[in-house]
Amino acid sequence: MTKKEAKQRLAQLRVLIDRERYLYHVEDRGELSEAALDSLKKELTNLESHWPDLVTSDSPSQRVAGEPLEKFEKVVHAVRQWSFDDAFSEEDIRAFETRVIKNLGGERPTYTCELKIDGLKIVLTYNQGRLATAATRGNGLVGENVTANVRTIESVPLVLEQPQDVVVEGEVWLGRQDFDRLNKEQAQAGKPLYANPRNVAAGTIRQLDPQVVAGRKLATFIYDLAAANFTPPVTQFEELVLLKKLGFKVNEHFARCADIDEVIAYWRQWEHQKDQLPYSVDGVVVKVNERQFQDRLGYTGKSPRFGIAFKFAAEQATTVVEDIVLQVGRTGVVTPVASLRPVLVAGSTVSRATLHNEDEIRRLDVRVGDTVVLHKAGDVIPDIIKVLPELRPKGARPFVFPSELPEIGPIGRRPGEAAYRALNRNSATQHRRRLYHFASKIAFDIEGLGPKAVDLLLDEHLVATWPDFFTLKIGDLVNLPRLGEKSAANLMVAIDKARAVSLSRLLVGLSMDHVGEETARILAEHFGTLAKIKKATVGELEAISGIGQVVAEAIFNWFRDEHNLNELTRLERELRVIKPDQKKPASTPLAGVTLVFSGSLSELTRAEAKDLARQAGAVVTSSVSAKTDYLVAGAEPGSKYDEAVSLGVKILSETEFRQMAK
Repeated sequence: MTKKEAKQRLAQLRVLIDRERYLYHVEDRGELSEAALDSLKKELTNLESHWPDLVTSDSPSQRVAGEPLEKFEKVVHAVRQWSFDDAFSEEDIRAFETRVIKNLGGERPTYTCELKIDGLKIVLTYNQGRLATAATRGNGLVGENVTANVRTIESVPLVLEQPQDVVVEGEVWLGRQDFDRLNKEQAQAGKPLYANPRNVAAGTIRQLDPQVVAGRKLATFIYDLAAANFTPPVTQFEELVLLKKLGFKVNEHFARCADIDEVIAYWRQWEHQKDQLPYSVDGVVVKVNERQFQDRLGYTGKSPRFGIAFKFAAEQATTVVEDIVLQVGRTGVVTPVASLRPVLVAGSTVSRATLHNEDEIRRLDVRVGDTVVLHKAGDVIPDIIKVLPELRPKGARPFVFPSELPEIGPIGRRPGEAAYRALNRNSATQHRRRLYHFASKIAFDIEGLGPKAVDLLLDEHLVATWPDFFTLKIGDLVNLPRLGEKSAANLMVAIDKARAVSLSRLLVGLSMDHVGEETARILAEHFGTLAKIKKATVGELEAISGIGQVVAEAIFNWFRDEHNLNELTRLERELRVIKPDQKKPASTPLAGVTLVFSGSLSELTRAEAKDLARQAGAVVTSSVSAKTDYLVAGAEPGSKYDEAVSLGVKILSETEFRQMAK
């Protein structure tokens, strides 16, 4: 990037970050997640550190955001409210330690670690032990008087255990269960779901009616004694103990760490355990423990030098779309995939994200060169959830699907389908992909028979279709290049082992349109045998929970194709198809219902949630229809939620789903 390009990019970033921080801190309706905003801020500071002469006095990196709202009385803070710098990696936290030790002339402090609650900062002032004012942080110097609202929060003491004059700082937050309850009420009223607990907490504190606040069940954690009419404790750890004695609710998970290695161990522990908490946390606040060292370290223009916010791996980040490529699947479906500038999100580096189909590209209006918000949670495939048009380069053009691809020829959309497909299903490329899929882990799971081995067998004319894998002899394999006698013997063992196959895996391996693992499992459990599936009518198939008209017609038509039936007959002679176990009907409220998941779950991965639903007797599908009984809505649900509301499908929170699955 040239200096001119950096200057232009910095100008764009400053405008966008300033606008978003204003929305976030002042109007409590930020359009980006905090993780996405952090990602933009990191890009800004990286560019400014590379070109320090491009730093401006009004840059978001140089000040604390948030202007007080006119509708609340303004409060001048007795103690300035600071904002901690962020650390995103072990390298960052060790660099923080290096700076601390250097500024202390080589002396080594200890540290206190506290969970970083994802809520709204609050400043409480007590005169003679009685609550006088409660104020928001605002711009760090002036906040908003929200005393009437804060008095309704049960965890805030109105009178202290001792008649002291103190100013304390803490966080107002909303628990996961109460967030789920409020979203359920929103869904029942046909209103949009709240994005996250932090926004609800912040918006609630600014309600004009304290009765509304009281009904929201907010809570607080107090973590700092900012001022007092007595000598404060000599360490941060002792200060937290004192705050508890004074009657404040203090988060119980704070810890004293002897060195930075213990800090990292604490961070790792809560990185893994954070989802078990009844409230949201997004990192660990690390502070030098000794008060004398804090005083010596002091502050920069906007941040304490003695502390830092050590963030957990963000589930959202911003990055740039470098290209949009088309990927062809085993059934001929053409999927657009965004090639991304590599970015760390949810603990792993992501460089690709599916764009699903043409409709999704148009909905997002995503173009090559765009800066986008990427979301990844646990084992969920990364998704682009938002485009930032303010950062779009000039000349970026909308993506247009071609009419054909070199590998597979003409492509197009069938009536009623969102996806483009290869119009010539029998192309050599498609046939090869179907053989790859047949041997893959989700189908017959033939160890050693990956794409390269399949290519070798095809190129040597040893196989042409699925049944040919099972008629191979050791003599066919031992003389093949790059295989060898031992590998050939192992492959023969793996092929022989694959002859015993479950009905659902067999169905997956046939590469029928619209039949993946979930639909194959539903078919196997419903019919029990391949013979019954072959004979099923469209009406019988469509009557099954989780199977719609398009899928039913695709299955019916596949079993009416003469070529398919001939190959399947040959294949059946080589196999021993294992019938599915006859499961006892589950006795949970979810038994026999059809449900869909949408949005990010806080306590379960998507795979864990699906397994839990199936164990409870539910049928899990990927799309909403009139047959859907429930939609389980996590954070930031997509179009499935809107469709569910329009169809009158009942919305469940994650907590409700887990209770019903017991």
